[in-house]
Amino acid sequence: MSRIVAVGLDGSNESLAAAEWGAREAAMYGIPLRVVHAGEQPPHDYVPFAGHPVPPPGADPSARLLTETKARLTHRHSGVRVSAEQIAGRAVPVLVAVAREAELLVLGSRGLGIVAGVLLGSVASAVVARAERPVVLVRDDEERGQGRRTEVFGGSADTTPYRDVVVGLDLRAPDDRVLEFAFDAASRRATGLRVVHGGEPAADTRQGPADVLRPWRDKYPGVEVTEEAVVGDAGAHLVDASRDASLVVVGRRGREGSIIGPHIGPVARTVLRHAVAPVAVVPHD
Repeated sequence: MSRIVAVGLDGSNESLAAAEWGAREAAMYGIPLRVVHAGEQPPHDYVPFAGHPVPPPGADPSARLLTETKARLTHRHSGVRVSAEQIAGRAVPVLVAVAREAELLVLGSRGLGIVAGVLLGSVASAVVARAERPVVLVRDDEERGQGRRTEVFGGSADTTPYRDVVVGLDLRAPDDRVLEFAFDAASRRATGLRVVHGGEPAADTRQGPADVLRPWRDKYPGVEVTEEAVVGDAGAHLVDASRDASLVVVGRRGREGSIIGPHIGPVARTVLRHAVAPVAVVPHD
C-alpha cells in the first residue's frame, strides 16, 4: 500500500467534486493525490472547464479530462503532488485494485434526488462492497460547503471550522479500524466526533460505549467526543446526523470469500443512499 489518496474520475460533476475533496484530503494528510480513469468507459457527459479550448474532432476525451483535472487541482492545491492516469480495464476491478494501493479511494455519488432519490450507482456500490481499503463517496454539492460550518461569518473557507465527524458504532461488534479512521479524521480536521450507537453490547464482552471508546480517547486527547445512544433504525439516525457533519464514517463487514460474497450492510447502504455529507466506508472483518 502506498501513502496516497486515490480518486476515480469519470467526468461527471460528482466525480469532479470527489477530485476536489480528495485533493483537500491529500493536503490534510501531506501525501500525493492519484487521479484515475478506467479506460473502457468514456467520460460521463464531460464539458471542458471554462477557459480551456475545445479539442479538435477525434481527440481523446479521457486524456483531455485527466490533463485538465490535473492542471486544475495542481493550481488550486499547490502543495499537493497530483498524478493522473488512464488505466485500461473495466471500472470496478480497476478501482478495487487502485484502492488496494491507497490510504483511501474517493468516488462521486449522486445522493438523494429531489423527487424519489437516486440510488447508489452500480459501479460505486460494487467498489464499496469489494474494496479492501476505505472508500469515501462525495456528492456534487459538497465542494461548495467543503464540510465547514456555514453559520460562522467573517472568515475564508480555509479558516472556517469543520463540522463534526460522525461515526456509527455497533456495540455488538465494535471494530478498531472504523474507530481509528473516525478519530483520525476528526483530529486532522480539529473538530469533534459524534459517536452514534445503538443496541446492547455483546454478552460475552460486556463492553459499553465508554469501554470501547476509552483507548481512542486516550490516543486522541484533543478530540472532543459526544456519545449519542439511539433506538430504532441506526441508518436513519446517521442520515439525520449527516446534516451537520463534515464526514460520516460507517463500517462494512464481510469479505469476498464469505458465504454471501461482497456486500454492503443495511445501515451502510442507507447512509450511502441518503446522507448529505461525504460517507467513508471502512472495511473490517
